[in-house]
Amino acid sequence: MLTSVDPDVMRVLGDPLRLKIVTLLARETLCTTHLVEETGAKQTNLSNHMKILREAGIVETEPCGRYTYYKLRPEVLAGLSEQFAALAESALAAGQNKRSCP
Repeated sequence: MLTSVDPDVMRVLGDPLRLKIVTLLARETLCTTHLVEETGAKQTNLSNHMKILREAGIVETEPCGRYTYYKLRPEVLAGLSEQFAALAESALAAGQNKRSCP
């Protein structure tokens, strides 16, 4: 069954900085300090983006002393990947379908 891709997750990942954060977190669990260093973003700006990623369910936090570490929730990205795969499969099957104009 073909499902649509979650528009909220797409909106969240559509921001270049958030996509960069997700890319970094795909490699390792990082704290805010690491993310500020890697992205060059201001700490307050980064914190706002992390809040959006948390609320979308893409990342989760892991407290460690006075630091907060962030890690991806791979099942969310896997679900998104499955939705895109289903869309691609549908597009391949629909390649021969053409609605005629009136």
